Amino acid sequence: MDTWLLVGLGNPGPSYAGNRHNVGAMVVDELARRGGASLSRHKTRSQVAEFRLGILPGGMPGPKVVVAAPQSYMNESGGPVSALLQYYSLTPDHLVVVHDELDIPFDDVRLKKGGGEGGHNGLRSITKSIGTRDYLRVRVGVGRPPGRMDPADHVLRDFSASERKVLPFVVDTAADAAESVVLDGLLAAQQRFHS
Repeated sequence: MDTWLLVGLGNPGPSYAGNRHNVGAMVVDELARRGGASLSRHKTRSQVAEFRLGILPGGMPGPKVVVAAPQSYMNESGGPVSALLQYYSLTPDHLVVVHDELDIPFDDVRLKKGGGEGGHNGLRSITKSIGTRDYLRVRVGVGRPPGRMDPADHVLRDFSASERKVLPFVVDTAADAAESVVLDGLLAAQQRFHS
């Protein structure tokens, strides 16, 4: 049975919890909740939960998924992700990274495999640590910063009051998209979530 690693990027600690940069970690929390599991400390410097995803046709339990939130800072995400892949004996084609994306409008979710990091330090660290860009990504739009604000300041700010009203739906959609990538494959998931 296939095992998948779903990693949600963010920064550890309560002061970052509501930041735009932490939306990946929010999605992993939602996935764990849906799986009836709770994240707990793991020797890979991550919070980890394991469960089976869904029910396959014929009533068989779905694939095993490991959801993880690295407990390193964003720009050091690669170490924990590499350690998780090694610990679970997985290859990068079974890695799904959920992360914030400046180049996508807030509340949009996009899926892709590989490609550049677009200035995202978490992705850059992962690519460097695992030696490839060819992993799946669930890109959660946080929009461009207003005016001349530095993008780094934008992603380290909490979602605005109006965004927070919509945020639960965005997290829900991103969690659906991550599940769909695993269960249906990238192409089918893209057709569903990009339409």
